[in-house]
Amino acid sequence: MLGLATKDFVLLLVVAVLCLFAPVLLNPFPETSDLAQFNAGYPDLMQRFVIFGIFAIGFNILFGLTGYLSFGHAAFLGVGSYSVVWMFKLLNYNIVPGLLLSLVVSGLFALAIGYVSLRRSGIYFSILTLAFAQMSFALAYSVLTPITNGETGLQVYGNDPQYLQGDSAPNIPHLFGMTMRATETVEFGPWLWQFNAGYYFCAVVMLIAFYLAIRIFRSPFGMMLRAVKSNQQRMRYTGLNPRPYTLAAFVISGMYAGLAGGLMASMDPLAGAERMQWTASGEVVLMTILGGTGTLIGPVLGAGLIKYLENILSKINDNILHQWFAFMPDGLEDFLVAIVHPFIGKGWHLTLGLVFMAVVIFLPGGLVEGGQRIGRLFGRKKPAEAEAKAAAKTPAE
Repeated sequence: MLGLATKDFVLLLVVAVLCLFAPVLLNPFPETSDLAQFNAGYPDLMQRFVIFGIFAIGFNILFGLTGYLSFGHAAFLGVGSYSVVWMFKLLNYNIVPGLLLSLVVSGLFALAIGYVSLRRSGIYFSILTLAFAQMSFALAYSVLTPITNGETGLQVYGNDPQYLQGDSAPNIPHLFGMTMRATETVEFGPWLWQFNAGYYFCAVVMLIAFYLAIRIFRSPFGMMLRAVKSNQQRMRYTGLNPRPYTLAAFVISGMYAGLAGGLMASMDPLAGAERMQWTASGEVVLMTILGGTGTLIGPVLGAGLIKYLENILSKINDNILHQWFAFMPDGLEDFLVAIVHPFIGKGWHLTLGLVFMAVVIFLPGGLVEGGQRIGRLFGRKKPAEAEAKAAAKTPAE
């Protein structure tokens, strides 16, 4: 169905169901519970989940299939954001023209950077992409101030032309009149289900991006990219030039990043140079490795995990910890708060580092490998139970 094998279609369907019910699944605790701090089903955070999922899916097409590790993908993220905001300034707040422009501009930008960077491989390629990203950040931060508005960031002002902005059109990002901030809340007992237009639009875009990634992975083009990762020298011996394939993968990956940046600006019409810093490029590398390099759903899981830790753990403070441990004696309560304190709030990076270390050491294949191990564990138990029942029914000799 949809040109996919049964297994891939089921995977796409699972992702679609998770996206549909995310407002409920990410709010497992009632608002009155002390554990409500771990709820992540509010629109802004869910949008970041799916937007960075798109970013990671695109990066995985390059890194997971070809083995080329880029430290400069944040440049395309920033270019996509600037493109959308400029469309808001020149035309109107309709997000469609901006997203189309972000795809075109990020693709051309990736073509130029990839054409130069792919002359080298390995660590030299990584350093070249990092250099280009840092140059892009420096240009956006200072040199190209008339275009990027420097450190202040690019945003929409009342005196901008907006040639197609009619009197009836909303003055916030919208999709042909449907505002991206529209939210309807439905109560399910103590739980809330928020229908947010912006989140579901981003989720639909992510599903399309995920579907295209599946098609790329299963196509002859994807097989050629795997051959590049396996052994480029053998490809050359057979008369095949791997460079056009790697360049195409680089451009596609850059367009995914530009689309993610465009969606970020569509949800919040602001673009700043900080989105092009090397730390943003390193973040998508962590997402891909944590989820599972070269897998389909792994980057999405990795993106969700990192954004969850960043947004949930960073807002937990000592007052919340004292509420959790209030049932304990004062001395023990203070001791536990002192132990947990370095891992929450501003110290959430320490928690992320420990999680990353644990995954790399014990699950080299990422979260996907963890799920596969659990599946195999239960798969082994069922045959063992069947054999035990069969042996019990067989009369002893």
